[in-house]
Amino acid sequence: MARIIAAAQYAAAADFPTNLERHLRYASAAASLGVQLLVFPELSLTGYQLEYAAANPISPHSPALEPLRAAARELRITILAGAPVQFGSAQPSIGQLAFLPDGLVVVHTKQHLAGAEFDHFQPGRGGPVLRIGALMVASAICNDITHPEHAASAAAHRATIYAASVLLREQVYAAETAMLAGYARQHGMTVVLANHAAETGGWLPAGRSAIWDEQGAQVAQSEGTEEALVLARRRGRNWEGAVFPLNQPMAAPRITIAAAEPAQPIAAPAVPAQGTLFG
Repeated sequence: MARIIAAAQYAAAADFPTNLERHLRYASAAASLGVQLLVFPELSLTGYQLEYAAANPISPHSPALEPLRAAARELRITILAGAPVQFGSAQPSIGQLAFLPDGLVVVHTKQHLAGAEFDHFQPGRGGPVLRIGALMVASAICNDITHPEHAASAAAHRATIYAASVLLREQVYAAETAMLAGYARQHGMTVVLANHAAETGGWLPAGRSAIWDEQGAQVAQSEGTEEALVLARRRGRNWEGAVFPLNQPMAAPRITIAAAEPAQPIAAPAVPAQGTLFG
């Protein structure tokens, strides 16, 4: 069976309801292409407006997330979406929520903050490597990718996919994507880069979301900052790449949300052992 993964090159607004609806449309489009793993950029559900994001943290238990949980179940797709997350009264962290086809939501939090992020968030604890069929998926959130030990820990925990949700500007794009290609070669992991497609929080992204194979060869890359799905399909030992622009209006997905369905368990980030990044 072919394994298909995708980076969503996405333009986020400082508006959770709008972003949620557009995540559902992206997920529907991806599922129609057979995608099993869909990776969104950093803080994709709120945009990279740090004050707004920090003031509107999302509990992983929130009923507001049920549409994404329902989409993952009905479309049989794993969705990695970026959001500020908060547990109890603690300061929020920059997080990534993995919505799995079985209804589980798994939380990953950013460990290596940068710049003004320290004014609004606390460093996170990482999260577990996810088993998605034959794939073992480790997450990275933006500045995490500049720390080689982060990718090394993912590989040590048997990750086969290194999924990087980022906001990369043109000034750093070449250097940081070179690091990602190097991680792919060094650790034998497929690397997925999901970047923003439009200005967010005053930052202009470079776009050019991409996927590299286990030898560090680029499989697919978007040309610029257009909204798109960047796909890679594996058949046997070979990867094939494609880019699907999403600049046309997308039909709203038909997702059924069971009002009386009991809540599924949510996995909070476990405290990793010293010197490791994933639980």
